[in-house]
Amino acid sequence: MSSEFILEMEHITKMYGPNPVLKDVSLRIRPGEIHALLGENGAGKSTLMNVLFGMPVIHSTGGFEGSVSLNGVPVAIQSPMDAMAKGIGMVHQEFMLIPGFSITDNIKLNREITTSWWLSRLLRRAGRDLEFLDRESMAEDARQALDAVGIGIDEYALVAGLPVGHMQFIEIAREIDKTGMKLLVFDEPTAVLTESEAAQLLKVMREIAAKGIAIIFITHRLDEVMAAADSITILRDGQLVKTLATADTDINELAGLMIGRGDESVIQVERRREPVQGGTAMSIRNLWVDMPGENDKGITIDVREGEILGIGGLAGQGKIGIPNGIMGLYDAAGEVTLFGEPLKLNDAKGALQRGLAFVSEDRRGVGLLLDESIADNIAFSAMQAHGQFMKGPLKDSGGIRRYAQEMIRELDIRCTSPAQPVGTLSGGNQQKVCVARALALNPKFLFIAEPTRGIDIGAKQLVLETLVRLNREQGMTIVMVSSELQELRSICDRIAIVAEGKVADILSPEDSDTAFGLAMSGYSGQGGEAQ
Repeated sequence: MSSEFILEMEHITKMYGPNPVLKDVSLRIRPGEIHALLGENGAGKSTLMNVLFGMPVIHSTGGFEGSVSLNGVPVAIQSPMDAMAKGIGMVHQEFMLIPGFSITDNIKLNREITTSWWLSRLLRRAGRDLEFLDRESMAEDARQALDAVGIGIDEYALVAGLPVGHMQFIEIAREIDKTGMKLLVFDEPTAVLTESEAAQLLKVMREIAAKGIAIIFITHRLDEVMAAADSITILRDGQLVKTLATADTDINELAGLMIGRGDESVIQVERRREPVQGGTAMSIRNLWVDMPGENDKGITIDVREGEILGIGGLAGQGKIGIPNGIMGLYDAAGEVTLFGEPLKLNDAKGALQRGLAFVSEDRRGVGLLLDESIADNIAFSAMQAHGQFMKGPLKDSGGIRRYAQEMIRELDIRCTSPAQPVGTLSGGNQQKVCVARALALNPKFLFIAEPTRGIDIGAKQLVLETLVRLNREQGMTIVMVSSELQELRSICDRIAIVAEGKVADILSPEDSDTAFGLAMSGYSGQGGEAQ
């Protein structure tokens, strides 16, 4: 094989039982190249990367057909540790940091620098366990790696409680610190970042590539692909659709190749044009929420019955804290009424019993039981809060399965059956399971946070259309918290912008970009309804 490529994955085919998830897929990456890997959720991207990293799920299910070569030499990668030893690293979409450790300890984990002393030298190999950590040298390495990604946070700080944007850059710093790195996989690295943080990350990626390290860039943000990638591979339904140079394509073509039709990348959803005339569904007065990185400092707003209210703002300004505080996941204080009756704060089960439902932004940490089946995940909250899906003291397994099958069809959850463990689904399909779990509660009022984070264009369209349908056909009041302003403007009746823990302004989707920009900067009253 040619050594022109740092990585060659040739004719990869992978079966899970009778189901092919990869069908004759080939991928070639040159040194110093940023190569975007695109496809809808369930297209096969994660499985292809699992093959590359020698993940146990591949070997324990019969392995794969095809070959993997590094620098023209065929290799058999047996485990993630083997992949790392061969110079392959990954920046994960779901953070792989240890919260109770410092930033330095996370960056140097399993590569600690030690110093010997007379007893350890005397015992030689057995004495290595008696060596001391050289914390000064470790901190110096960590500082260099943090500086390389442009983050000025103290290297001795604990990871616990840091904003998610900082954690993403720490993940990257850890990979940069490793020696012998040849290939880095970035899995949805900008999904949790603000616009300025995302721009900084793309800059860091280009600097890494300039050193000869190849990058596989997995993302659903096509504008970032056009800005950063040199070449692109598109997968659809486990098959290779096309590999092409970025200079030879555009966003509209990529969107069409990903989803199999010529849709534009801009999501189009029919939004209501007339103002909502209903009464007050929820009144929030002086809400304080103690959520690390998303504190609220006196939120005051009314949600109208039957509307879709959007809540936007920059990361770390408090928008995510609002639903998490009201739903009892973080300590909160203030006054909240739901349909005219006081709502007790700091009571998660009570909130569900009052007709509230919440699709969390943290689908793996809060939203899902990863080792349990799709069916049990969908039914869990309804069973706990309302006693649904029960036959006396026993679980109604048949009823759960039938309802799960209905949700799988309605939300197009890509899976083998309702019995499939949720942890084996792609990120977008996990998000759909979270939505199904909330709908099983038959809520009167739905909070949904970052509903399209890390999912593809087709899944985004489906999720947004589902919210609009629930609102129009069932009269469900919905509060959608999102970092995607364009999506808020596409379906919401009003949009509240949160800055520095307070509502800076409440805007119409038709208000100017300038008004939204000023509100996000903390300037109040540029639209029509500032509190």
